[in-house]
Amino acid sequence: MNNTIYDTIVIGAGQAGLAAGYHLQQAGLRFVILEASDEPVGSWPHYHDNLALNSPARYSSLPGLPFPGDPNRYPVRDEVTAYLRHYATHFKLPVITKAKVLNIEQTGKLFRVLVAGRGCYLARTIVAATGFFHHPNIPILPGRDQYRGRVLHTAAYHTPEPFHGQRVVIVGGANGAVHIGMELAQVANVTLSTQRPIRYLPQNLLGQDIHFWLRLTGLDNRQWLGEKSMLVYDSGEVKAKIAAGRPDQKALFQSFTPDGVMWSDGHREKVDAVIFGTGYRPHLPYLAGLGALDETERVLHQRGVSTTVPGLYYVGLIRQRSVASTTLRGAGVDAQVVVKHLRRYALAQQASGGRSITHKAHAWAIRSSEWAGLITMMRLALKEQHNTSPRLVGEALVRSAVVSAGFLGLGSATRLYSTFESGNW
Repeated sequence: MNNTIYDTIVIGAGQAGLAAGYHLQQAGLRFVILEASDEPVGSWPHYHDNLALNSPARYSSLPGLPFPGDPNRYPVRDEVTAYLRHYATHFKLPVITKAKVLNIEQTGKLFRVLVAGRGCYLARTIVAATGFFHHPNIPILPGRDQYRGRVLHTAAYHTPEPFHGQRVVIVGGANGAVHIGMELAQVANVTLSTQRPIRYLPQNLLGQDIHFWLRLTGLDNRQWLGEKSMLVYDSGEVKAKIAAGRPDQKALFQSFTPDGVMWSDGHREKVDAVIFGTGYRPHLPYLAGLGALDETERVLHQRGVSTTVPGLYYVGLIRQRSVASTTLRGAGVDAQVVVKHLRRYALAQQASGGRSITHKAHAWAIRSSEWAGLITMMRLALKEQHNTSPRLVGEALVRSAVVSAGFLGLGSATRLYSTFESGNW
């Protein structure tokens, strides 16, 4: 057993864990990062070969170290992997590799972390940063057990070559599924099968990448999309290729058949492979004994702070604080907020002699910073109206108010983008 008592133990050394490590280091806290694999690069080496970021390099850095090279390019998988490896080395972060966490329990005022083959570690606080990309979600659709073709998740997809000349159906309409569909359509007959129409967000707007505007308005650090809402970044090529049928798009099929699928109109079609681009499910089994998860294994938290276990924090959960929470550009901001909470908790715990400290914040106070989004989004909407499609100022204010209402929990901001993508602006 390691007798050192750390201020914090971070679980996971991917982008979320490294960002947390940076801010813990800046705060002068004593910590260690436990990583199950043999290097601090997270899930990046396991993604498909031709994966590229949706955001330019200038907006895709972890805190303290800009992404190298042309800031306007879109880095690919291996570049991100190399960047993360260099990041851990550059800041000399205390990462222990091949250290898989099996269980965490509380003993007095400390957390006791059991690590496979290494015994136990003790800490005053925990940051769970194992990300959201370890437990692929494959829905159980009717007839799947009888289907004789190949079924896989996009997590297991790497290159298009194994599907050459085949009939492939991809379930899902988010960025990952759509871009794999476009790649596969070069060598196979591909259909994107989605529950709802694909919704597009322009990759470039008024001569700037969309991430310039997301940062300028503060939207990149806000939660302005519904939990199940997904947008596909598009410079025009994606929408055009789907319209041309390369790949095509259909509503979600009704069921599997032994050799294919049955579409909603009753038509049966032979299909060689079905690929699910349906996201991931929470999988943090080492927290099960703490009461940190609900009955469906979803994390109980508010913006990365556990609502049931004082001293437990998260970085890297999907939409933890914003739409960017699971990205390189979002990890640093979320980690900074979490470490501030963590440091205050640790100081309060010490001052109280180790008694449990809980904090209750009013909802209006938690969301107060988002009032700024109302003003900035109205300004952007007015600028868009003036530059691209002049109409009544009143209409611009109404449409931007939809987004503002979403900020304040009064409605869904996504309606603004549904009208934008349909060309009804």
